[in-house]
Amino acid sequence: MNQQTVPEYSHRTVLLDEAVEALAITDARRDGIYVDGTFGRGGHSRRILSALSARGRLVAFDKDPQAIDVAQQLARDDARFVIVHDSFATMDAALTAMGVEQIDGVLLDLGLSSPQVDQAARGFSFRADGPLDMRMDTTRGISAAEWLANETQDNLEKVIRDYGEERFAFQIAKAIVARRAVEPITGTRDLAAIVAGAVKTREQGKDPATRTFQAIRIFINKELEELEAGLAQAYGRLAPSGRMVVISFHSLEDRIVKRFMAGKASVPQPDRRLPIRAADLPQPEMKLLSRCKPGENEIAANPRARSAVMRSAMRLPSGAPA
Repeated sequence: MNQQTVPEYSHRTVLLDEAVEALAITDARRDGIYVDGTFGRGGHSRRILSALSARGRLVAFDKDPQAIDVAQQLARDDARFVIVHDSFATMDAALTAMGVEQIDGVLLDLGLSSPQVDQAARGFSFRADGPLDMRMDTTRGISAAEWLANETQDNLEKVIRDYGEERFAFQIAKAIVARRAVEPITGTRDLAAIVAGAVKTREQGKDPATRTFQAIRIFINKELEELEAGLAQAYGRLAPSGRMVVISFHSLEDRIVKRFMAGKASVPQPDRRLPIRAADLPQPEMKLLSRCKPGENEIAANPRARSAVMRSAMRLPSGAPA
């Protein structure tokens, strides 16, 4: 779907300046190869391209067919840009196919785009009624409605509890199974009403369905598994001094990113009683650079940015690819 077809859906790129600045595309690095793991509507990609030289390259990934339509137009206009219709978890295979061995920086913006949330037909939000789809890539995989129709109550409970951090997961799963025995659950408002009936208390100002919708979306799209795979593959491709920048939007994602970067930035301490030379001690593979959140002005202009957390790290020479 091109931009003329969906003019009403716009997207504000979160932490645009901060994320591209964290990639450190300095004069010495403007000829490099960079990866934008989630193109979205291209805010970060366009800013990265504006910082690159004529010899620089940017490879972007996205699963959403609508995002791919926008990206393909950019690829036609700028030969430095390549778009891959797939998850950033396929980075290794895609870069190998392009003959790319190392990259100078990678940016992963893990949030949903506003067009995905705002289009009722995508099924991500309960704010407007629409089919329960929730797939980021509508060309493959099963929809949320199909999954809800066939999953066991135990697995429904586990997903809602683990991916939504929902303390009423048992009650919600039980209510879903009871309702689908009477009629299929096919709409976002239907599911939201079922959850609201099962959740007895909720934080002030937060819809009872928020955590359940998050959990199902994460599960359907394998978001956490793809994040872990994408981080490992991105790290494996980073050149010395290459930057990794990740923007997450909920605690489950941020926990994975924090753990990954911290693990690469620390080393096990040997027994001090052992006769080991300083030169032989293990060295950290990454250096932690920054953690930041959107400022008050950005949140005021784009309330969806409120939960964003950006972390960045740099690959050290001791952790360079062989």
